[in-house]
Amino acid sequence: MPTIQQLVRLPRQKAVKKTKSPALKACPQRRGVCTRVYTTTPKKPNSAVRKVQESITSG
Repeated sequence: MPTIQQLVRLPRQKAVKKTKSPALKACPQRRGVCTRVYTTTPKKPNSAVRKVQESITSG
C-alpha cells in the first residue's frame, strides 16, 4: 500500500474503459464493411477453429 506522500506525488490512475468498437471512436458516422469471413486455428498450445472477420472502415 502506498504512503500518503506517494499518493500526493503520483495520484492513482483511473481505469480506462475499453470500447467495443475502437475503430468508430468519436466517429459515429463511420461505416464498417465486412470484406471476408473465414476460420483459422490459433498458435500452439491452443487448439480450435475460430471464426475471423476482416473488415474495413470508411475514412
